[in-house]
Amino acid sequence: MQKECPVYGVVDFVGKRWTLLILLELYKGEHKRKRYTHIKNSLPNITPKILSARLKELEKQGMLKKQISAKTFPIKSEYYLTPRGEDFIKIIKGIKRWGLKWKISNEHCETMNCEECDF
Repeated sequence: MQKECPVYGVVDFVGKRWTLLILLELYKGEHKRKRYTHIKNSLPNITPKILSARLKELEKQGMLKKQISAKTFPIKSEYYLTPRGEDFIKIIKGIKRWGLKWKISNEHCETMNCEECDF
């Protein structure tokens, strides 16, 4: 039964467009907490509607958390990976290794950790 297959279950939510790139953006850089506008600016072709939907889906799946601080005005919301989301970064790095081996030649990516990537 497909519904009981873990591969089908995972692909159901991470197979949606932009999902992997959102997770990667939350992983990249020194600051592990990122505001909506930072994520949006890092993914210039994503629409606000899709970004909001994907962030809600990833939060529902336990891949990221949203922290809201009402101490500032305007209210500040930040997103960060949960341990589940951080663990999934290993899968994204595996996709990178596969892409470098079989699909895309990129000397910059071959020598750089995804966390430090400036693409």
